Amino acid sequence: MKILVPVKRVVDYNVKIRVKPDGSGVELANVKMSMNPFDEISVEEALRLKEAGKAEEVVIVSIGPAKAEETIRTALAMGADRGILIETDETVEPLAVAKLLKGVVEAEAPGLVIVGKQAIDDDSNQTGQMLAALLGWGQATFASKLELGADKATVTREVDGGLQTIDVKLPAIVTTDLRLNEPRYASLPNIMKAKKKPLDKKAPADFGVDVAPRLKVLKTEEPGGRKAGIKVKSVAELVDKLKNEAGVL
Repeated sequence: MKILVPVKRVVDYNVKIRVKPDGSGVELANVKMSMNPFDEISVEEALRLKEAGKAEEVVIVSIGPAKAEETIRTALAMGADRGILIETDETVEPLAVAKLLKGVVEAEAPGLVIVGKQAIDDDSNQTGQMLAALLGWGQATFASKLELGADKATVTREVDGGLQTIDVKLPAIVTTDLRLNEPRYASLPNIMKAKKKPLDKKAPADFGVDVAPRLKVLKTEEPGGRKAGIKVKSVAELVDKLKNEAGVL
């Protein structure tokens, strides 16, 4: 079986986000970028399945600028076999990502696609579900445990009431949650080997997909500062303040 893992280049989760002075978006110049944490978990799970003999090949795909090659090389250093970069400087929205991934899936014919449940930059949580709909495949979202059988995937997923275990017929789409695993670090020898692993470059036009944004950002603002709390002497005073000052009751 071949496993396909999409990865996204995002601002590193340790970096404090700053809004541009003109309010057109967040500042990306001279900011450390890295692989989306949920995608790291997806890569790790695919590698564990390969090491367990459940898959023969792990293919990484990323959509973004030329520098996204670094993100793919990170996954290759972790142990993935090869990568595909769909190069574009546009801000690609989830639907366009799903359409591009559909083209990659049709070309690569994987038995399983493991997707991070969301990216930490836009938090859309849509790509995996949209890809499943476009392909007509089964899907299991928010996976905290994944087991592969001969023709199905058994997924334990986190829901509001606790845990739910479902079976999904392969081929399928699985989106990963934080508690699925802890990603490994790439060793220095593997980082050097990753530079020689195959990486194909393509363009959105190769898949017949228009990636022009459909949404327009009107303004981006920093969240307001948190006000200091106060102590109240009774429940009645608390209710009065919530009703008459905060206006939440």
